[in-house]
Amino acid sequence: MVRLVASTQALLASTAAAALFPDCQNGPLANNTVCDTTASVSARAQALVAALTNEEKFNLTGNTSPGVPRLGLPSYQWWQEALHGVASSPGVTFAASGNYSHATSFPQPILMGAAFDDALINAVATVVSTEARAFNNANRSGLDFWTPNINPYKDPRWGRGQETPGEDTFHLKSYVASLIDGLQGGKNPQTLKLVATCKHFVAYDEESWHGTLRYEFDAQVTTQDLSEYYMQPFQTCARDAKVASIMCSYNALNGIPTCADQYILQDVLRDHWNWTAAENYVTSDCDSIESAYGYHHYAPTREQVVADSLVAGTELNCGTYYQSHLPSAFSQGLFNQSTIDQAVTRLYSALIRLGYFNPASTTPYRSLSFADVATPDAGALALKAAEEGIVLLKNDGILPLSLRTDRNTTIALIGGWANASQTMQGNYFGIAPYLHSPLYAVQQLPNVRAIYGGTGGDPTTDGWDEAYNAALSADIIIYADGTTTSDAEEGLDRNTINWSGAKVDLVSWLSELGKPLIVLSMGDQLDSAPFLSNQNVSAILWGGYPGQDGGTALVNILTGKTAPAGRLPVTQYPANYVNEVSMLDMNLRPNDTSGNPGRTYKWYDNATLPFGYGMHYTNFSARFTNMSSESYNIASLVSSCDNKTYPYLDLCPFAHQVAINITNTGTVSSDYVALLFVSGQHGPQPYPLKQLVGYERLFSIGAGASQTANLNITLGSLARFDEQGNAVLYPGDYSLLVDVPTQATWNFTLTGSEVVLDHWPQPRNR
Repeated sequence: MVRLVASTQALLASTAAAALFPDCQNGPLANNTVCDTTASVSARAQALVAALTNEEKFNLTGNTSPGVPRLGLPSYQWWQEALHGVASSPGVTFAASGNYSHATSFPQPILMGAAFDDALINAVATVVSTEARAFNNANRSGLDFWTPNINPYKDPRWGRGQETPGEDTFHLKSYVASLIDGLQGGKNPQTLKLVATCKHFVAYDEESWHGTLRYEFDAQVTTQDLSEYYMQPFQTCARDAKVASIMCSYNALNGIPTCADQYILQDVLRDHWNWTAAENYVTSDCDSIESAYGYHHYAPTREQVVADSLVAGTELNCGTYYQSHLPSAFSQGLFNQSTIDQAVTRLYSALIRLGYFNPASTTPYRSLSFADVATPDAGALALKAAEEGIVLLKNDGILPLSLRTDRNTTIALIGGWANASQTMQGNYFGIAPYLHSPLYAVQQLPNVRAIYGGTGGDPTTDGWDEAYNAALSADIIIYADGTTTSDAEEGLDRNTINWSGAKVDLVSWLSELGKPLIVLSMGDQLDSAPFLSNQNVSAILWGGYPGQDGGTALVNILTGKTAPAGRLPVTQYPANYVNEVSMLDMNLRPNDTSGNPGRTYKWYDNATLPFGYGMHYTNFSARFTNMSSESYNIASLVSSCDNKTYPYLDLCPFAHQVAINITNTGTVSSDYVALLFVSGQHGPQPYPLKQLVGYERLFSIGAGASQTANLNITLGSLARFDEQGNAVLYPGDYSLLVDVPTQATWNFTLTGSEVVLDHWPQPRNR
């Protein structure tokens, strides 16, 4: 099989410029049902598979697929990335210059998540899928994209947290539903625009911590936490948003590598969530099948590992382990003919749904070209996405800046992010059409003289004189620094979450100059306590990884061209949190025995700044306007659900829409994010502090004006999860809370007997 894989690579190299789509008019497949657009997807895929030899089937199960030349089936690369724009990856080829040399680079999801604007996420995903289709039409990408990352960001040390929308599962579910819609071209459309892939399934949020690698980590998760937290975003992806692909993860779950786990891949994913469309396939993370053997030592032979993974329901292997070892596993009788046929049928059903075998004239999106890439509208959307996500953490009144018009204002920019360019993209990025740093954006301001004071240096022997001299000659000092991908990314977790002593010292030194000092905290969250408590630090903005126009977005916020309204999508923990709980402890609830203080805002109450925090340039008031009743019977709520409209009880709406009147009581027009939480002592103990059940971003509320947020909460949002993982609606007293900190409260009671909204599949004997 080594020889066959080697020949596969040679074939791919020699056919790099081959036709991207099969020739269904004159090629060898012209008379095969796979080319019959009137046949069902399943019938078309099965006809193709029936024409394949077993050797060909095995060789089609790796991400780098050689195709089948004798049938005119082209080679295909399944691995494309588009986390926040079409990204460099094995299947994406950027040109050296000119057409297809770049694509729109949006902010990282962690910053877009801070916008709490689902319509924005849908618009971004629509641009990304349009640009991806244009690349595909030019034979510069495939159509299967391994995005989004929707593992909840529960531990601040996780290197890949920047790839996610945040820590809260309700937020992730709303975000990903809008994202998948934009990426795939709607919910279950006739022709998929792209195949999106929700990853990493499941309980994956560790890279390399104190000697434990992600490839070998065995996540020990209770059924309660698994159902309540780790699985929830994937439930929305698979069950509700109809994502076409799922990626299993590197880690094991309670002793079984996820790519070989029939409980999660069959019992939960396919049986419980009814993820059974013809085109639904599971791909492994790259080399995670090999990791099941080499790191987890799950089975005694490589053949057994690949067989177990294929039988469990992992159809595609990122890597060559399947291609290398499936033939021998089959000859040993470790899986049967129907198993490999089913895997290849699912894979090619996805391509059929993408219009891969259809005439160009009958397939949407085949006319897209480079004229549809990096358009002015896409650039404006990238800027808007960054602006909407930026969070104001502190302001003594200096912001928005009032720049003089009678003479130049001198602004010093200091720090590792002051002149950041590619750094603004974070990881999984493509080539952007431009990268506008904070320094560049300040230089574009009228009547402003910008001085670059260097990175500031850490330790003090490197660059402090340049920084200090720039600050001495400035009217306003901007210190822009934070984490980068050299601190945390895929394969690299953090050990600390504090600003370094040298950086705190530098900011303290600058703050003693008696000038306005603004801190731009970039990248992942760092404990802002030293700067929040320093009265001479005038303001703090968090800007995450803001993408191609990040500098412009930050400066637009600083100058008041755009008012800030972003909210923290994660808890900002105090620095000592990392000493209180092991990163490998997957439990969410506080535990006196282990010392775990609790994870996320639901269970932890000692944050430096809490989830959902964010200041404005104005003030807002909030009040409930339509909450007349104070008691609801559970049986009546459930019986009113139409099972055709709401096939799952957890999706049934509450008795009525929750209306919240938001009034701008200040003087600056601004957006406002209405966050609605529920709290109460009902269901199993311990009780969560609160949990998010709804949100809506309101736009441009003028001074003195009001708008209403209309929030449709579901019975599932009010449910708690028992130890068996069942979602249960419990009787008891409930409170709805608006904003962080709370501005309005409404209390109500649920009466009657508890009702199970979702019966969770119980784990197999493991």
